[in-house]
Amino acid sequence: MAYQTYTTEAIICGTFNRNTADRSYLLFTREAGMLYAEAKSVREERSRQRMALQDFSYVRVSLVKGKSSWKVGSIESRENFFMSASDKAARGSVVAITKFLRRFYGGEEAFPVLFDYFLVSLRVLAKDVGTRSTVEHIIMVRILRELGYVDARVLPEIVDIDITELAKITIDTTTEKVLAPIIEKAVSLSHL
Repeated sequence: MAYQTYTTEAIICGTFNRNTADRSYLLFTREAGMLYAEAKSVREERSRQRMALQDFSYVRVSLVKGKSSWKVGSIESRENFFMSASDKAARGSVVAITKFLRRFYGGEEAFPVLFDYFLVSLRVLAKDVGTRSTVEHIIMVRILRELGYVDARVLPEIVDIDITELAKITIDTTTEKVLAPIIEKAVSLSHL
């Protein structure tokens, strides 16, 4: 029986060790949403895939749908946001936004708009950002809005700003005071 292969772009959002040399990966893919995929013997030194399959990496991956799970086929590394981060604060932002997405988004449902936004957000956060905490809060509100946890009419003048422009403009501290309660309310209502 032949299995179908899917080739897609993905961001590695987490890794989980299995057995002695195997590893499971939580992948946020453009065409299939958030899914777990297994790679055999990837923790061995002779593995060709182990360097490409690192946390916070942007990759092009071939996935094979097996009877019970996804399997990683070939992989092509594009970028690692954690490794390319400019400083410790930037690495912390990459980790925080990835954990935030993992918390609220799950399931094998394609969401290309959110994937594109998340990809650009990681690129911006890996660089120097003026008011980093405010930019993080804006990204969090936008993710929550895309997933339906926040009303689409909430602060469109701030949340709808292009993320690449967001890093260049200066944002006052009152914006963060407005965004924090919105995030807290969405978290409490989601029960996640």
